[in-house]
Amino acid sequence: MSPVEATAPLVLIVEDEPKLAALLADYLKAAGYRTDICADGREVAARARLLNPALVLLDLMLPGKDGLEVCRELRSFSDLPIVMVTARVEEIDRLLGLELGADDYICKPFSPREVVARVRAILRRSRSDADSGAGETRAASNELAQVLRIDEARYTAEFRGQSLQLTPVEFRLLKTLADAPGRVFSRDQLLDKLYTDHRIVTDRTVDSHIKNLRRKLDAASPEQELIRSIYGVGYKLDW
Repeated sequence: MSPVEATAPLVLIVEDEPKLAALLADYLKAAGYRTDICADGREVAARARLLNPALVLLDLMLPGKDGLEVCRELRSFSDLPIVMVTARVEEIDRLLGLELGADDYICKPFSPREVVARVRAILRRSRSDADSGAGETRAASNELAQVLRIDEARYTAEFRGQSLQLTPVEFRLLKTLADAPGRVFSRDQLLDKLYTDHRIVTDRTVDSHIKNLRRKLDAASPEQELIRSIYGVGYKLDW
């Protein structure tokens, strides 16, 4: 393999129809991408961790674990682009796939050239976002700091000039989200930040704390929803 080929973006094709998977691989290779094929939903997360692909083409109907479950699993540890591929054209499936964190969807039957065009467009956008992402994150953090003031030494917080009467757990939850505006945290990730004594609690405990924290933020600024739920994944501070 030449150096150019070795550094080409890798597309993980998750498809249990061998002929279709091979066809997609051929077209993507011809367009300059490396490919890897996975046919079982239960193996996708491990393969993604191992290979760190640039993008995942994810079929909805898979053996072992369906595409929506796989999408949810991938989003628990990665923000790599995911394109859902489905023959089920009901609107609810499309919307649910995107709410789970998919970046786009393609309906079967499709043209392999359309798939390549979508992959190219998404990866181009991802590269552009990566180039500007660090600066945008800093700008968002600086702007947020003007209206949300968190004092770790005193365990106090103010939002738009109003004091937030937070419990220690709510304070740690807000601090975690505010330190990375726009980043999606899974419930497990938030639990690790909330309870330093590693007590055994259910992940739904986070939902209860989020509800209370939202209520206190809404009282200070009812016109703005600061904390957003990402269906099937977790929460983020939207700024």
